[in-house]
Amino acid sequence: MDMTKPSSTAEATSEPHVMALQARGLIKRYGGVVAINGADFDLRQGEVLAVIGDNGAGKSTLIKTLAGAVIPDEGKIMMNGKDVHFRSTGDAKAHGIETVYQDLAVVPALDIASNLFLGRELRRPGIMGKVFRRLDMPAMRAEAARHLSELKIGIKSVNQAVETLSGGQRQGVAVSRAAAFGKGVIILDEPTAALGVRESGMVIELIRNIRDRGIPVVLISHDMPNVFDVADRIHVHRLGRRAAVVDPKERTMGEVVALMTGAEEPTEVEAAGGR
Repeated sequence: MDMTKPSSTAEATSEPHVMALQARGLIKRYGGVVAINGADFDLRQGEVLAVIGDNGAGKSTLIKTLAGAVIPDEGKIMMNGKDVHFRSTGDAKAHGIETVYQDLAVVPALDIASNLFLGRELRRPGIMGKVFRRLDMPAMRAEAARHLSELKIGIKSVNQAVETLSGGQRQGVAVSRAAAFGKGVIILDEPTAALGVRESGMVIELIRNIRDRGIPVVLISHDMPNVFDVADRIHVHRLGRRAAVVDPKERTMGEVVALMTGAEEPTEVEAAGGR
């Protein structure tokens, strides 16, 4: 046996993590206010990364920068190790990044299928679609039903108007839309805000289902129990930059809150972005 050849276990341990989305040295100024100040970010393939921070910490600006809604003054963004330049949310979407904000951007009077394909409607084949711009509703309903089924969202009919759904179900429709088109990264901004315990649980399970499909998820949340329930790692944002990345299995909720407020200092590993 060749003793100089490393074992497969050692090789697997030494392999670097595959990064889906990264940022280095992001800076965004609004006049004399620095919203993000040299912020770094690392999202691994197939993980749920929670982003937490006090109000005014700059986490919303960071996320909007990654989603193409805000153009940074300095720094760079990378997807799968390659530099990308987002000048709009359309640029980010073209790279497979979909964002679900707190307002959900659904049209209550329209049915579920129409909301799922909002802005991306399917046209009928041939002259009816190309010339008369007729929508292919049967195809849209079939695709909508498939997406909802894959994510295990319990809605009886995609013909239902969204206004007839509960808060958790509406969140499910918005997240399903993101999952249907966001093949690179899905960003969820406070998805359990204003939801009850049962419906929050539905959304957390939905996030797990998305991760299980291999799509990495960025979860912005103030709900620490939900963060600890579903996150693989936690990005702590403070004073406009990343203060730490922690493993929720190695830290208590109280310790993470202390890191967020500055009452406790991160370890060198955590400050450098975690393992």
